[in-house]
Amino acid sequence: MKRVRQLPKLPQRAADGHKGDYGTVLVVAGSETMLGAAILCATSALRAGAGLVQVALPKALLPLLPLAVPCATTVARAGAPFTTALRGADAVVVGPGLGQGAATKTLLRAVLAGGQAPAVLDADALNVLAPLRRAPATRRRLVLTPHPGEAARLLGTTAAAVQRDRPAALAALCERSGAVVVLKGAGTLVGDGLRSFHNRSGNPGMATGGSGDVLAGLIGALLAQGLSPFDAACLGAAVHGRAGDRVAARLSQRGMIASDLPAAIAEELR
Repeated sequence: MKRVRQLPKLPQRAADGHKGDYGTVLVVAGSETMLGAAILCATSALRAGAGLVQVALPKALLPLLPLAVPCATTVARAGAPFTTALRGADAVVVGPGLGQGAATKTLLRAVLAGGQAPAVLDADALNVLAPLRRAPATRRRLVLTPHPGEAARLLGTTAAAVQRDRPAALAALCERSGAVVVLKGAGTLVGDGLRSFHNRSGNPGMATGGSGDVLAGLIGALLAQGLSPFDAACLGAAVHGRAGDRVAARLSQRGMIASDLPAAIAEELR
């Protein structure tokens, strides 16, 4: 794959712009024991400039989300309102904190079938796809964001094998999925089968629970604002890493937590 070094830029906002100009992100994430994943993902999407963020949740969790993310709205994860939300979003993020049961498979099928806007598949959305033998059937353009363990499950190998030859793992994932792939880890790699980007920002302090949820929301927001899947993935990886470096400089690598990152993302995108 041809190595890309120059990062894309978001367009300047018009003086008379309104929230509808900057895209709606639908976040399909969270469960009873992992609501935090949905909170982190939605907060990141908002801090990354999405005009509107809607979070699809089980009915029991709907009253809780606004307490943590008052700028987002909610929708029940079933029935006509969910179908409408899937079709109306400018980008969808699915997977963080969903769990790996049958319900997640059903949700993923609904996302893949329920619209044409680009989608980020992260965490448990990737786990229920594994092993990945062919590209998912969908009209959506996809961004897959596996860490080495998830990449190994998708490829039917081990995380150690993925880490031994990350460029080869990236190429295999792109070929099988037909998607843009973000292979996370130290020196995150982004590829679409023809081009690749090696991100050099970030630090070991970002190896903390929820950091990937933040990245997924960030990429979703960049997609909703009109960047192509490859450009959104490259810029998202770079900004995510830079935000982590900014937080580490203010606090420490050791003390950094994922909820520190969204505000730093906003600073990086000023």
